[in-house]
Amino acid sequence: MKLTRDIHSLSTFKRDTAKLVRQMKKTKEPVILTVNGKAELVVQDAESYQKLLEAKDRIEAIEGIRRGLESMKRQRGKPAEVFFNEFFAEKGIPERE
Repeated sequence: MKLTRDIHSLSTFKRDTAKLVRQMKKTKEPVILTVNGKAELVVQDAESYQKLLEAKDRIEAIEGIRRGLESMKRQRGKPAEVFFNEFFAEKGIPERE
C-alpha cells in the first residue's frame, strides 16, 4: 500500500470513482477513504476481497487444527471412533456395519 496513492477523501472518491476503481483493479490494493481527515472506510475490488476471505478461511482452519492438536497433546480429546460410538448411543442412532 502506498499512502500517497491509496488514501483519499470520500469527496475525492465520489468525484473520481471510475479512476480509483481502475486503480484498485490494476494494483489489487484497497483504497482508504477519509471523512474529516480520519480513516472511515476501506474500498476493495471484488477479486482481492474474495482472496482475502479465502485467506481468512484458511487461517481459521489452521487455527482449529492447531487447537485440536494441542488438545490431543493434553489428552483432552477422544478418538473419533469413541466419540461417534458414544454419540450414536446417546442419540439412539443404530450403528452401520
